[in-house]
Amino acid sequence: MELDFCTDPQILGMVVDAMADGVFTVDAQGRFVAWSRGAERITGYRSEEVVGKPCRIMEGPNCKGFSTVAELLESPKPPPDGICNQECKVLARDGRELYLHGNIRVLTDDQGAIKGAVGTFTDLTAFLRANEKITLLEEQAKSRTAFQRLVGKSAPMQEVFRRLRLAAQSDVTVLLTGESGTGKELAAQAIHAVSARQDKPFLSINCGAIPETLLESELFGHSRGAFTGAVRDKAGIFEATDGGTLLLDEIGDISPLLQLKLLRVLQEHEIQRVGETRPRQVHVRLVAATNKDLGALVTAGALREDFYYRIHVFDLRLPPLRERREDLPLLVDHFLQELGREHGKPVTGVTRDALHHLMAYPWPGNVRELRNAIEHAFVTVQGETLTLLDLPVEIRLPPATPRHALPSLPAPGDQEERQRILEALAQAQGRRTEAAKRLGCSRVTLWKKIRQFQIDVGETTGRCPP
Repeated sequence: MELDFCTDPQILGMVVDAMADGVFTVDAQGRFVAWSRGAERITGYRSEEVVGKPCRIMEGPNCKGFSTVAELLESPKPPPDGICNQECKVLARDGRELYLHGNIRVLTDDQGAIKGAVGTFTDLTAFLRANEKITLLEEQAKSRTAFQRLVGKSAPMQEVFRRLRLAAQSDVTVLLTGESGTGKELAAQAIHAVSARQDKPFLSINCGAIPETLLESELFGHSRGAFTGAVRDKAGIFEATDGGTLLLDEIGDISPLLQLKLLRVLQEHEIQRVGETRPRQVHVRLVAATNKDLGALVTAGALREDFYYRIHVFDLRLPPLRERREDLPLLVDHFLQELGREHGKPVTGVTRDALHHLMAYPWPGNVRELRNAIEHAFVTVQGETLTLLDLPVEIRLPPATPRHALPSLPAPGDQEERQRILEALAQAQGRRTEAAKRLGCSRVTLWKKIRQFQIDVGETTGRCPP
């Protein structure tokens, strides 16, 4: 028997019940008249539990797009086109939170009087939960590649992040070591930012940048008349940082006498202003930083041994950029975003050859030099991509070879590769395309290897190649 979808209302009911979406109708008073099988599957409420009762299921506390169904039906003016979109977070029969999206069409008679409404809704719970999970995973992934303002996914930086978290959990003195430009001050700021002192001051002072005669006053303060020019009492940086974290950068540059006074601060938690005899209590978490070998300074007598062991409670080394080259693309992207905001230029990437030169450069100035190089490029960049010509000249050009420097001997593997290239070129009679095929590489790769190994193609055939 053929099914007549046009004249048999039971067929329409079967189609509605087969739909994955929920479908319902209400009368002019907002009471359920019909409740489809799809609505039952989504909400858990059976038809006999809702039909004849007020429409409360679809009126959760977090609905958007319209008020309640009853208010919608009582409105003297139906919504445009008779349809009102709906987003709701409602409770299923078993207590689960459901995220629903649907719409309601108001039904009117020939005179325009509202007779009821028909509604449909889709369950978006699984979709939204999946998006929440993706967002969480993205946040977790980001946390694995950054710690405060430090960026890196390499094993050395992951170890740095781990030790920074450990350092933040206590008040022990931390010694940060590493070459200039590796991010020691950022590491100190990160320790403070996630510690119990985060709401207190964070201050830093470069001990190597201040003359010895002034450094003591800067650290501990002075009283009026303590020395020429001391026209009033002045608090030092220790008092200004009370309760917070103080970074003493270039700690290896201070004199043995000042080391002794700092030792007292570390042991007794008190300072004494220059020109005063009364001690003052301070509670400061100390972080020291240096790019020098403090052990060698102890051996040379420039650093007191007791002071060294007092600041060397928990040490943390910041690796140079050459030991974490895999972080370089991540750092470049980080600086592009940071400097893009500062300069108002939406630069989103770098060209392949620019990145190649950035990866090959030795970076003696470490991350600080990399940031400066990217900022230099922002001056000349046109468009949304940094090119090789935007980078500083020392990065674009290979380092010059000293005139009298002796050439380094190639490694055994390089010698074997050079010999294979010579043989392939000889067999191909100097034709580079043919030689590249014999070697199983591209012509460009072969050209680079010829330059790397300083091969004279003419020697392989007794003539210059065309």
